[in-house]
Amino acid sequence: MSSVISGALRTVNSVASAVGSHLQVAPGATLPTTVGVKEDKPDAATPFPFPAGKHIIVGVPGAFTGTCHAQVPGYISQFDAFKAKGIEQIAIVAVNDVFVTKAWKENLAPGGTPVRFIADDSGAFSTAIGLIFDASPLLGHPRSKRYVIVANGDKVETIAIEQVPSELTVTKADVILAQL
Repeated sequence: MSSVISGALRTVNSVASAVGSHLQVAPGATLPTTVGVKEDKPDAATPFPFPAGKHIIVGVPGAFTGTCHAQVPGYISQFDAFKAKGIEQIAIVAVNDVFVTKAWKENLAPGGTPVRFIADDSGAFSTAIGLIFDASPLLGHPRSKRYVIVANGDKVETIAIEQVPSELTVTKADVILAQL
C-alpha cells in the first residue's frame, strides 16, 4: 500500500512541477500577494513580504546544498552595494521549513544580516510563480528553480533563471549587481 501511495505522490509532484513550469512569471507580471510563506514561526504563514520599492528575490532549490550555500554569501556580503543601487530588500527563498532556513541564515551570517531568509515550506510560492521543478530523485520533492527576480513592489522588472539548477551563471550576486 505504501508503494502505491509513494508512486501516486511522485506522479502528483511531477504533474504539479510540469504545470507550474509552463506558467513562469515574466517581466511585467504581478507577483502573488496572497500565497503564504514563513520567516520566523513555523505556524504563522503570511503573504510574501514585498516592500513598496525595488527588491530582489533569490530562489534556491535548498538550504545547505552545495551550490545554494555558495551562491547566497555573495548577496549577504554585497548587501550594501545592492542598497547603494536602490535595492531595499533581498530575500532568499528556499523550499525548506522555517527551522532549516533560520539555521541556514545563522550559519551563513552568525553576526546577523539584513538579508531575509524565507521558507516556502510547501512550495506554494515557487509553484505560483511557475519556478518549481521535480527534484524528487535528489532532494525528495519538488523544489524551487534557481532564479533571481528584481521587482518593484509586486511587479517583476527582470528575471534570471539558471537552466541547470546546479550551476551559478546568471544568478550570481556579482552578475545581478552589474545589471542594476
